[in-house]
Amino acid sequence: MDASGELAALLRAWRERLAPAEAGLTAHTARRTAGLRREEVAVLAGVSVDYVVRLEQGRAAAPSAQVCAALARALRLSDTEQEHLFRLAGHAMEGGRISRLVPASVRRLVERTGERPVAVFDAMWDLLLWNPLWAALMGDFSALREADRNLLWLHFTSDSDCHIHGPGSPEALDASFVADLRRSAGRYPDDPRLHRLVERLSARSEQFRALWRRPEVAEHGPTVKRITHSEVGLLELDCDILRTHRGDLRIVTYSAEPGSPSDSKLALLAAIGTQRLRAGSAD
Repeated sequence: MDASGELAALLRAWRERLAPAEAGLTAHTARRTAGLRREEVAVLAGVSVDYVVRLEQGRAAAPSAQVCAALARALRLSDTEQEHLFRLAGHAMEGGRISRLVPASVRRLVERTGERPVAVFDAMWDLLLWNPLWAALMGDFSALREADRNLLWLHFTSDSDCHIHGPGSPEALDASFVADLRRSAGRYPDDPRLHRLVERLSARSEQFRALWRRPEVAEHGPTVKRITHSEVGLLELDCDILRTHRGDLRIVTYSAEPGSPSDSKLALLAAIGTQRLRAGSAD
């Protein structure tokens, strides 16, 4: 059996073994067979039903690394299964390349942290996983092209409704992001996605291009962020960044001083996000 055939068989088996309740879904009608429907996997992974069908039939091109991460999350794969999925899709981690694997323990942390915005990034700040409150605060990243789901790309090029400022000057925040990316470029010199990101940013942003010419290397760390949101206004939040030893992931979380105006605004965003999720489910 070739890689596409094995991938197809495994995706079917993984889907059929997962009960709706295990995936956080409620079964409203009786089911003839156990497991998730293809339509449910598509919704959970943020891909089309047709694409899921073609993957399970071995007729689709190998999924991208980001789609693999979404499928692993939707199907609740173990770390070993996730690594095998990436390998079959042609994304085995070689020396000098950035990992996009999100361990099951990190997925659980994000899924069970509902009162704070939480997201997981890889070493080049590609967004891999986020919770509903992160989407309510920062925007719907699922609507973006895969190549644009990158923190630096959005920071330097986007006209987003959400604007982020550090405690110092805007230039200091810009420089911190770029110095962190340069650190990753040194650690992963053979990663083609990182090279493409630098090329795209250099072509699009004069500010990035100027900062990239500097030699500074640093780790972008925790700080206070002021975020201007189009619906609730200004929030002042503590930004904490946890880094995993395995995979060099960044787990970013925002929190507010209890009882502060920003804390109340986060609670409002959580309510707004829940209402939108319910409205989307009803469509």
